[in-house]
Amino acid sequence: MSLFVEFHLIQNFAPSNLNRDDTGAPKDAVFGGYRRARVSSQCFKRIIRLGADFPSQNQGVRTKKLLDLLRKQLSEQYGRESEDLNARIETALAAAGLKLKDDGKTEYLLFLGQQEIDAFAKLVNEHWDALAAPVSNEKKSKKDAKASAPAEVVKQAKFIMNGGKALDVALFGRMLADMPEVNQDAACQVAHAISTHRVEREFDYFTAVDDMGGADETGAGMIGQVEFNSATFYRYSVVDPAKLAANLQQDKDLALTGLHALTLATARAIPTGKQNTFAAHNPPSFIGVAIRHASPLNLANAFEKPVYARGGEALTSPSVAALADYDSNLSGIYGDANDAWAYIDLSGAWPAGKGEKLPCLNALADWVVAQVRAKLEM
Repeated sequence: MSLFVEFHLIQNFAPSNLNRDDTGAPKDAVFGGYRRARVSSQCFKRIIRLGADFPSQNQGVRTKKLLDLLRKQLSEQYGRESEDLNARIETALAAAGLKLKDDGKTEYLLFLGQQEIDAFAKLVNEHWDALAAPVSNEKKSKKDAKASAPAEVVKQAKFIMNGGKALDVALFGRMLADMPEVNQDAACQVAHAISTHRVEREFDYFTAVDDMGGADETGAGMIGQVEFNSATFYRYSVVDPAKLAANLQQDKDLALTGLHALTLATARAIPTGKQNTFAAHNPPSFIGVAIRHASPLNLANAFEKPVYARGGEALTSPSVAALADYDSNLSGIYGDANDAWAYIDLSGAWPAGKGEKLPCLNALADWVVAQVRAKLEM
């Protein structure tokens, strides 16, 4: 039986510019024929990934500076220092199909688990002498560089890039176009957050005073403007626990640890854009988790018709109510009898009896783990 864990959040942000486009304006989108505020999925995924309390040995690193990481680890952990250290590392990486550019960085951003980085350092240390062979200054193709690496190094290197049981790699996936064998399909999909209502851009015209200005220097030392908006967002993401466990080499306990941390990090995620200017540290008013069995259900169409505040009502309340109504209608057709909800609601608009009301984030994360554990063990 299929199993999906969905996160549905309603989150109102005060005036802010959390996620900018190429002009510096808050990102937006047209949905249902109306302009909506938007925060990209990439923005939220990075905040969640960096904020999740994953075990240190099960975290990933996204970087082009693998050479620097390996130099540091070989020095600190193995005491390896030599003039040709870079060449040894470069040969070991070539054995795995990775090539360094002239500046010592990899050709593109790599998303590697810490265990994969540890394995590369161990490979260089164990084959220190074999990797000491003189390296030609002649530039080689990636294929030729791999062919010139010691055979035993090549044999071991091909098993290194297996995801390293890194939870963030397993959750959010990775793609290396020229090394498809090390790709990982994401176990977690994240939607762009959109406002439940129509929005208009606003502008803050600001001035700055020169503290050292003389008596004859009147006016501002600097003037400018920044765009911002304020919006109530619907956020959605979904996790396939079976895929997560598969990405983690069938380590189900680690998958459950990751789901617990992911639940907390998803609820606490707040983008960092322009926060020194706006300090929009506004947590969600509603956090709902749905356990689905038939298929995932993104509930964004609950807001295809924009929500409006009436009679002094906050936008969060009708947003939560619309979300509940739409889910009831949609799940009645596409849902499964074994589906379940748990939620934390500060708006008071989620219907009583629709799922299990929980008192805090830790209780919600524990509920997610309990639900998935029971299903994974079936």
